[in-house]
Amino acid sequence: MAVVNKPIKKNNGSKKRKIIWSIAGVFFVLFLGFMIYVFSGLPSLEELENPRPLLASNVFSADGELVGQFFRQNRVEVGIEKLPPHLINALISTEDRGFYSHWGVDLKRFIQAMIKNVFLFRREGASTITQQLAKNLYELKTSNESLFGTVVRKVREWITAIQIEKTYTKQEILELYFNVSWFGHGAYGIEMASKVYFDKDVEQLSVQDCGVIVALLKSAVYYDPFDRYENAIRRRNLVMSNMVDEGFLTEAQYEKLKLKPIELSYKKIEEGITGSLAPHFLEYVRKQMEKIARRHGYDLYEDGLNIYTTLDSRMQKIANNAVQTHLTEFQKQFDQKWDWNRYSAILKEVLDKEIKRHKDYRAAETESEKRAVYQRLINDKSFVDYIKRLEKNIQVGFVSVDVKNGWIKAMVGGNDPNELHGLNRAVQIRRQPGSSFKPFVYATAIDNGLYPAYPILNQPFNYNGWSPRNDDRSTSGFVTLRQGITKSLNLVTARLIIEGHVELWQIGRLAERMGIKSKLDLVPSIALGTSLVSPLEMASAYSTFGNKGIANEPISIVRVEDKNGILVEEFTSMPSEAISEETAYLSTDLMRSVIDEGTGMRVRAGYNFVRPAAGKTGTTQDYADAWFCGFTPQLSAAVWVGFDDQRVSFTGSYGQGARAALPIWALFMKGVYDELKLPLEDFQAPASGDVVPANFCRESIFEYGDPKLYSNQCRGGIYTDLVNVRSLPEMFDPRRDANIKIFDRYLMTDTVSNEAQEIK
Repeated sequence: MAVVNKPIKKNNGSKKRKIIWSIAGVFFVLFLGFMIYVFSGLPSLEELENPRPLLASNVFSADGELVGQFFRQNRVEVGIEKLPPHLINALISTEDRGFYSHWGVDLKRFIQAMIKNVFLFRREGASTITQQLAKNLYELKTSNESLFGTVVRKVREWITAIQIEKTYTKQEILELYFNVSWFGHGAYGIEMASKVYFDKDVEQLSVQDCGVIVALLKSAVYYDPFDRYENAIRRRNLVMSNMVDEGFLTEAQYEKLKLKPIELSYKKIEEGITGSLAPHFLEYVRKQMEKIARRHGYDLYEDGLNIYTTLDSRMQKIANNAVQTHLTEFQKQFDQKWDWNRYSAILKEVLDKEIKRHKDYRAAETESEKRAVYQRLINDKSFVDYIKRLEKNIQVGFVSVDVKNGWIKAMVGGNDPNELHGLNRAVQIRRQPGSSFKPFVYATAIDNGLYPAYPILNQPFNYNGWSPRNDDRSTSGFVTLRQGITKSLNLVTARLIIEGHVELWQIGRLAERMGIKSKLDLVPSIALGTSLVSPLEMASAYSTFGNKGIANEPISIVRVEDKNGILVEEFTSMPSEAISEETAYLSTDLMRSVIDEGTGMRVRAGYNFVRPAAGKTGTTQDYADAWFCGFTPQLSAAVWVGFDDQRVSFTGSYGQGARAALPIWALFMKGVYDELKLPLEDFQAPASGDVVPANFCRESIFEYGDPKLYSNQCRGGIYTDLVNVRSLPEMFDPRRDANIKIFDRYLMTDTVSNEAQEIK
């Protein structure tokens, strides 16, 4: 009997179908998983509708100049209306000729590219402008991308590109594309690329400039015009040739343009911050802005804030020039006088410190390796010379503020104009101000009822072991407050304290109200400037004198706006009355004498600055710190000159404030007034009319030390000076005042020995 096999065939067919369906199911699951994975990495609908490229925050000066930026990606957005037509034409001709007709993906171009890649072994891309935008805008490409990762990314690009085309117009896509693209050398976006490579606004780009810009989109490294000029020229000309093919240029135009060189104007961009005009001011602003931005929910480095500051770019340029002009020559003078053989102990300590900070020393693992590195560096002449040069580098802290509102107009925090993140010596250092602190002592005395003609004995004393002396070692009899500050007589200033004319707490309170925020050491030597302060504090406090006694907190930021121009926050200085208008005017008049005929007269004689001005020199012990602080009716400025290492100091009188610091102040003020043509203003007498000139009996001041107003009974003549009418003394009466001499006649000479008897 025959065997029937049909049921077996049926079973075999069923198994095959099961296998096929199983395989299909596996592929479906894999495909589904793949698509889920693809879609999981796509930007959200909100992200598509609100793209957020990282934008640099811009810092503007008060006169409208862009002086710096803060960023993670150095980018400034520009609208499509600012893009020159030949830039768009160059892009479309080279990167995506079908841009206006495709829907995000160009399938025909893709297939052609794949055929060339596979069969002709030619690498050719097929990404549309929209696909490139998707990749750049949403960071779809990752580093160290695998083959699988590339496939995933390409699919995501396609899907995202299609969604972008649904969401935006072609013009909007072009605008986004140019604003998010990277062009090399820290330039993100077309505006920064224009600035970095050509120092132009994007509207000013020529046809050949646009050719270079579009060439960089292919590879910002390979076609870098700085490092690979020939590559850049070749690619630029190809871009312009493509424009001919598309009818955007004629052959004649192309033949002419391709012969032109690439005219570059490279602007260096540092990581995170740009701006070489006022680097220390920018850093000062940055630290404030981090707090302000955080308070309002912004990221300073990503959200494109617009920061409007108080800086005057014109004044800043003048300040930079003043510092460099003076320090260039002054450094040479110091170098000639400094002898490392006399200061070998300092050099030894400095070298030891710097060697142990050296990367090679820190990288050494064993003690023997460290010793070897140490010996190598200590015997390396170039290294030692470098440390020597660094150690004796003269530094500067300079700041100028507007007298009337406290706006910081210029700031120099060191001798290197390109230093972006270094120590800001205008703000961050605290040094003894020397005699430049004396005006606060004199102002306190005037507040207490004294006046410029008030006499103080210019004689040595011993006060609980404290025995200061005048800088020139001179002594004399009675001198007026005006003479005391004009000649910067330490003995006179100190006696205001020890004789009880002013109290230490009064000096501290007045200085604080005027703008000195550092904690002051309230001891008698404060009269000679032994307590530490910063240049910004001094410039601010001095401006109070010029502002009729009204103090303004120094400010650097006026207002902050978001990228759309919406106000984030506004800032103003809150004025407060620190001293009376009368005290401010009398103190100012005293300091005018310093400049007109005293220790600050080089302002007039040496630099021919003739505008109304007042100020004071300052020099600390052993010429460690040199100061000049002064003001006009419009501007106050403080200058500190010295060394970062306080063991290094000037070696003689050339380190006095009048020679080391004053020139910077004078050069700045003269430059500002000459170049900016500031209107002529003078210090205004108090509206109260209480400050008036008075005629004193000369002998009552200089012989008796007890000032009286002039009468016809005076033998010594008239001495005229300003006085607050509330502090007017009595008229001289010989019957009452003839015998009020308080010390012997021999002390009245100008040649009294320093060994004169102690004044109790």
